[in-house]
Amino acid sequence: MQQTPLPGRVLVVDDDPTVAEVVAGYLTRAGFAVDRAADGPGALARADAQWPDLVVLDLMLPGMDGLDVCRALRGKGPVPVIMLTARGDEDDRILGLEIGADDYVTKPFSPRELVLRVESVLRRGRTGPRASAAPAARLATGALLSRAGITLDPMARRATKGGRELALTLREFDLLAFLLRHPGLACTREELMRDVWGWDFGDLSTVTVHVRRLRGKIEDDPAAPRLIQTVWGVGYRFDAPDAPAGADRAEEPDRRA
Repeated sequence: MQQTPLPGRVLVVDDDPTVAEVVAGYLTRAGFAVDRAADGPGALARADAQWPDLVVLDLMLPGMDGLDVCRALRGKGPVPVIMLTARGDEDDRILGLEIGADDYVTKPFSPRELVLRVESVLRRGRTGPRASAAPAARLATGALLSRAGITLDPMARRATKGGRELALTLREFDLLAFLLRHPGLACTREELMRDVWGWDFGDLSTVTVHVRRLRGKIEDDPAAPRLIQTVWGVGYRFDAPDAPAGADRAEEPDRRA
């Protein structure tokens, strides 16, 4: 039997009327019902009036920018968000992903590609719990990890290096946990995106930027990393330096009061 079509209601938020009209037109032709807003307050009012199945959200909005709109939407309830950005700084796009965006598209973009991304994000959301939550749930269980002077407690979501606490974002913590559990293993960016983020579809530069940021927090010299090595043509590998026997291990934490 044929699957039920994906289309639902999409809220398009962009202050450029030409971009908004093109995006809305392509989504409408793909079968989606489309609402439009030109700024943050308008987007929140539209969402309150009729909650969308997905939001296409421009990062650069007047007054209340896309990051603030995304935070406000997340405070109201779960909804997939795809961000549109003209910024060249990858960190801005990664920040959007960190605060809850499910994907992003960089301007100028192909409207057909955007429709495919909308369908992909909705498909992930409608086939069960959000995949991006599953890896974090898996990584939040298990033994205390200790390698190369880094100690990570998955249950407490706390990591230290040399006794100093590391200020890690959600994804940085999950990435470090994965690497500590798989020392010496060369992992492709596709594998890391699937196993840490839980995504089968997305921009692989997400992984690249997170690796760079994590190096800045755990390496003595991020410009000459010793722990997270680049494996050219493959991806990345976590190398724990030589240490006395038993120094690098995974152990059960002592959780006595």
